[in-house]
Amino acid sequence: MSLNTDVLIIGSGIAGLFAALKISEYADVILITKKNTAESNTNYAQGGIAAVIDKNDSFEKHIKDTLIAGAGLCNIQAVESIVKEAPERINDLIEIGTQFTRKNNAFDLAKEGGHSMSRILHAKDLTGKEIERALIKAVSEKDNIRIMENSLAIDLITEHHIKTNKEKSDNLNCWGAYVFDCLKNEVYKIVSKATVLATGGLGQVYLHTTNPIIATGDGFAMAYRAGAVMTNMEFIQFHPTSLYTPKDFKEFESKSFLISEAVRGFGGLLRTKDGQLFMHKYDDRKELAPRDIVARAIDNELKKNGDDFVYLDITHKNSDEIIEHFPNIYSTCLKIGIDITKEFIPVVPAAHYACGGVAVDLNGKTSLNRLFAAGEVTMTGLHGANRLASNSLLEALVYAHRVGVSIKDLFQSDDTTILPQIPEWDDSGALSADEKILISHSINEVKQTMWDYVGIVRSDLRLERAEKRMKNLNEETDKLYKKTKVFPKLLELRNLITCSELIIKSAQMRKESRGLHYTIDYPSLALNDLVKNTIIKNDNS
Repeated sequence: MSLNTDVLIIGSGIAGLFAALKISEYADVILITKKNTAESNTNYAQGGIAAVIDKNDSFEKHIKDTLIAGAGLCNIQAVESIVKEAPERINDLIEIGTQFTRKNNAFDLAKEGGHSMSRILHAKDLTGKEIERALIKAVSEKDNIRIMENSLAIDLITEHHIKTNKEKSDNLNCWGAYVFDCLKNEVYKIVSKATVLATGGLGQVYLHTTNPIIATGDGFAMAYRAGAVMTNMEFIQFHPTSLYTPKDFKEFESKSFLISEAVRGFGGLLRTKDGQLFMHKYDDRKELAPRDIVARAIDNELKKNGDDFVYLDITHKNSDEIIEHFPNIYSTCLKIGIDITKEFIPVVPAAHYACGGVAVDLNGKTSLNRLFAAGEVTMTGLHGANRLASNSLLEALVYAHRVGVSIKDLFQSDDTTILPQIPEWDDSGALSADEKILISHSINEVKQTMWDYVGIVRSDLRLERAEKRMKNLNEETDKLYKKTKVFPKLLELRNLITCSELIIKSAQMRKESRGLHYTIDYPSLALNDLVKNTIIKNDNS
């Protein structure tokens, strides 16, 4: 099967849906998503979206907080422009029906780690879900947006797929993607004049993650294979507080449940298993220090004491206010027998967010012609070496809007309507998959290897071991991929390995500890010969 469209959008989180809305004003859109439309990292975002709304707040304060968290690697121009655009984009969400929590006829602005002011708009503790609800409703009302669920993109289509053009080129175009239909078990192509990557994160690379099971780094891997420039992949944010749950609790079998940053902003205290406070030993801001500091502090306490978790305590706060602010967290914890109004919450760090990704300019353009990107899959320069809490939904929103503008400009300046002849997907002669157990074992090995050697604390030796194991996995998987009809788990394993290799290689390139990248071999910031950004490009594309 072959489909043609003006714009192909891959991913249905806030970035994909908002971009679809904007683009639908002037072009036809096909939006594909791996599972159902609402399944995305956005849907699991509890805390909220940062923006200067309060008259006592200022753009300058938000910019300063972001730059401090970014540990010297933020793109100042990106930070300033995103922060200043935030109120306008928030109004866009409100206009399509997003219901942010209000108190006394004003937005109930929360404060989170690293923020000097209360500036987090939220919808109780289900902000992402509420934004998704409003966006899905708005998108469903557009006749020229076609949503295709259970569709897994395999690879972006560029010149190297066109049989008449075998030579390498530094001027590649993206003409859509080959897509696997998970229900029909067949591959089809979608040819487009422009393509938007909005595929979200890669948290499933790690053993413990707050990301949903679909977050297998597909966009990162596809972009790299196509020849796009990848930047700062070493900066993986580990959320300090995910719920520590019994291993037989199946609801959290593939992901950890996030205990929002807002709980610490609300007054939550971190304690060791014997009840002792410890954050004062690591940072003057204590529980409200940026995530990298809090995650390393917890990791150190766990290793020092040999414990599996620490506690997050909000029992000193008013019970009714706890339930009002965090109804989802309250009800979820009750499922495993914890009443957070009376009992401490057991928590551990978990992989949460990728600060690096596909390099884009201020308008969401990648290094490939006709390929744009927005959301977690990108490296815009906003986050630097560490993302400030609740800046991610903001970044996705702003860049989705900018991508919409960029593609409109492209279409107005480009009168080329003839798309190249793209060959159909060819898997003739391939074997049927009969060794799927090998895939499951390999996925588990990727996740365990990355958790053990490329986690919160790293070293040259750990990275070297991870590199060797990932090379073996890559060779085994590549052989299987070339002789087997594709299926979802094989495609995801291939992407997980690619993302792991990118993270490892980037981490090896950075000979310092900065932000989310901490190595015992280089425990200090590099004051001289600073590697501003780690850059990786696939020369084989």
